[in-house]
Amino acid sequence: MHVRHVLLVLGCLLALAMVAFPIDSRALALPAGAASAATAPPLDLFPPMPSSRAARKVQVARLAGKGDDLPVTLGLPLPPGLLHDAAQVRLLDERGAEVPAAVKPMLTWHFRDGSLRAVRVQFHGPPGTYYFAFDAPRTKHAAGWPYDEGLVDGRPAAIASLAPEWLTSSLIAGPQSVVTPGEPYARYVDAQFRWARTMPTGDTTAWLFDRPSTLFKAYVRTGRADYLEAAETSYRWYMAGIKRDGMPVSPSCGGGWLPNGKPCDVKYVYIEPILLAVALAGDDSMHDAGLVGKMAELWNTGGWSGSPGPYRHATDYFTERLAGLGLVETVAAYELTGEARYRERIDARVGWLYEHQRHNPDGLGDDGSWRNSWNVHENDPGGKDDVRGTSPWMSENIVDGLWHAWLVTADSRIPGMIADFGQYMERSGWISADLLVPPHDWRNDCSGPGGQIAWYWSSSQATLPALMKIQESEGWYSDGHTVELGLPVAAAWYFERDPARAAALQKRFKALAASYSPACATISDTLRRFNWNNRGAGVAQWMMAQPAGAGLGTAPPVRMARGVSP
Repeated sequence: MHVRHVLLVLGCLLALAMVAFPIDSRALALPAGAASAATAPPLDLFPPMPSSRAARKVQVARLAGKGDDLPVTLGLPLPPGLLHDAAQVRLLDERGAEVPAAVKPMLTWHFRDGSLRAVRVQFHGPPGTYYFAFDAPRTKHAAGWPYDEGLVDGRPAAIASLAPEWLTSSLIAGPQSVVTPGEPYARYVDAQFRWARTMPTGDTTAWLFDRPSTLFKAYVRTGRADYLEAAETSYRWYMAGIKRDGMPVSPSCGGGWLPNGKPCDVKYVYIEPILLAVALAGDDSMHDAGLVGKMAELWNTGGWSGSPGPYRHATDYFTERLAGLGLVETVAAYELTGEARYRERIDARVGWLYEHQRHNPDGLGDDGSWRNSWNVHENDPGGKDDVRGTSPWMSENIVDGLWHAWLVTADSRIPGMIADFGQYMERSGWISADLLVPPHDWRNDCSGPGGQIAWYWSSSQATLPALMKIQESEGWYSDGHTVELGLPVAAAWYFERDPARAAALQKRFKALAASYSPACATISDTLRRFNWNNRGAGVAQWMMAQPAGAGLGTAPPVRMARGVSP
């Protein structure tokens, strides 16, 4: 007992040292020789920055303020290479006259060229239309203020929103496409927002899978001020619940989330919304470098789930959700701070997933999934009749994490991992329409006869009766997860050059649109559905608009199946 006590104390001291002297969140340049040979994907894979005046529009609307001298804070994300000096940012009124403004650098493209990634623009003025420009040094200056001093009863006095053409091309949420008129997925998100808009402070599970980031990303694709307002309100409530004292290890769990009464439950610890709030709302008032360090370190120690690491034994505890979210948040910590330790942890986490997928310790080969034990997954390691398989919808979290990691590192292992999982889903993940008959259709009626549904627990190894037994017990209406499965399908398409495989993925993505039906969007019995459906899935619309295999560089033309289009 004495030895264990000493080890615990040493571990706590080490964790405390890791967060006691963090780099300031805006001192983002990597030191020479840091672990990251900072290689991100080439920019010609992504959309060019729009140059029109309309794309540089700022729309200011009054929220809680009064009069025409509103304190306005604008978060302005910037694409790589555009700007190195905040003095070049000017704010103009609708007539083109310069407006006095304070401009502060907030984020840096430290893993690209060191240019500015986001600035905060603050000014006083009436509601209306403004524009930003970079054509000359700013000549009219104003004094800035701490973000929270511009709040009135907890709400911004005014909200400043940007054009979606600018937001999507800034790459602040990775490449995204502007919502097109009548887009089925955008209508689905809008219909869900009608019931998800009210902040669910009484149901902490409604925050699972990261509600603030989901709302910020909806704003990026649309430029809608109501999405931005809801995102910022949600973000501030979420961050107010982060535990700021204590060490980031169990049982103290500094950096954990308190409202659910489980600060050591790391699946509620999100760093990505900090990055988005800084860039899109200019809000740096809810965090400091030390808090980010604690949140990231809590993911590194694992809280109640235990330290993350390689999947070495077939009986190891593993959940796709923890593996995926842990990678997403580690990438976000690196994007926010530029610290070499987070870059190293990205490499480690990707490596664990690569080895798990390619060399599963169960000896059953590589089927493209992150195969693990159903019994262990369900906390019944001693149970009989185990099923070696994986959760398709929880694996979406892994694909999302890999996508985030690829955008930052261009790790050459990632495209094949994503493409292989897409093929696993085609072979073993989706339930055949032949099985969707009474008495076990398992689907909601909302998606109609063409609705797609994945196995609640899928397997390339198990018998059909074994899978159906789990589906009958746990998987009724699990097609509520079909929308987010658009991400694995689209990401596999983006990295797939084989014509036949690409055609199958394109056909599958088209079929998934049945789940975008208005009737499906109104289902609100599980409030966290808004998050799990949409936090990562929006980028699928952009991916499917690219040529198959585009993520691998210049892709050869792919001949598609007749009658199938993106």
